[in-house]
Amino acid sequence: MISSTVVKALEEWIPTENIFREEPMNRHTTFRIGGNADCLLQIENAEQLSKVKKYLKTLEIPYFVIGNGSNLLVSDEGYRGIILVVSEQMSDVKVEGNRIIAQAGALMSKIARVALEHGLTGFEFASGIPGTIGGGVVMNAGAYDGELKQVVSLVKVIGEDGECLELDNETMEFGYRTSAIKNTGFTAVEVQLDLQPGDKDTIKARMDELTAKRREKQPLEYPSAGSTFKRPQGHFAGALIMNAGLRGYQVGDAQVSEKHCGFVINKGKATAADVLNLMTHVQKEVKEQFDVELEPEVIVLR
Repeated sequence: MISSTVVKALEEWIPTENIFREEPMNRHTTFRIGGNADCLLQIENAEQLSKVKKYLKTLEIPYFVIGNGSNLLVSDEGYRGIILVVSEQMSDVKVEGNRIIAQAGALMSKIARVALEHGLTGFEFASGIPGTIGGGVVMNAGAYDGELKQVVSLVKVIGEDGECLELDNETMEFGYRTSAIKNTGFTAVEVQLDLQPGDKDTIKARMDELTAKRREKQPLEYPSAGSTFKRPQGHFAGALIMNAGLRGYQVGDAQVSEKHCGFVINKGKATAADVLNLMTHVQKEVKEQFDVELEPEVIVLR
């Protein structure tokens, strides 16, 4: 429980209308699952984030930063602490020559549209990824043979003590679904992308092609957190799950998608417990049948 004293202190930096107590987290994840967070703050700028993070660390109050909630499963019990949302209110995108500078809350789909409008190529792969660029750089988001490490040149972050740092591409140490900031107290606030001049018609054709592929192969009609498991070396998670006979396997309203076995979907009223029990069963079956460990890609917040 977050005390009224803490909330009063937060009001020095965060407008009252951006502070929500006992906030249902199913409103803030693409899975549409999750209990209440003690408190949720909508962050408007880097200065707010810096002051809030420093304050919360001083008081040792737990917090977790989210963007669009597209790779997140929140427990049915919710979160005992404060959720910091870096999303719509920090989503400006500007173009300087071949460079795009985006605030961390900008959706990658929005950035892709801006790139198209300015005839810049290199970001088409991200046009259908349903997350923010801030969350994207944390996990080096990628799709269709593209990933952010190919185009990110600089990331501005704020540390736990409120300090602002700039990390270049090398310092970010991008890897498969990971980066240098994934397991640190850093929060991305701005991302710089270096792209190349391209033909608008060609860029649009590629984006349309990838959109068609997603609609054909992914269960976009259901809430999910995207790919549930990371790609095991030498394998594809979806193929392993399918070959284990788990297509359509269901626990409560959580189901292994019949359209793409790499996705766990919420068929209506799935709970976090349903999803976790399903994931555990899938991991067990794949391990027993193929001796492959499936590592979750979705982040579980308890």
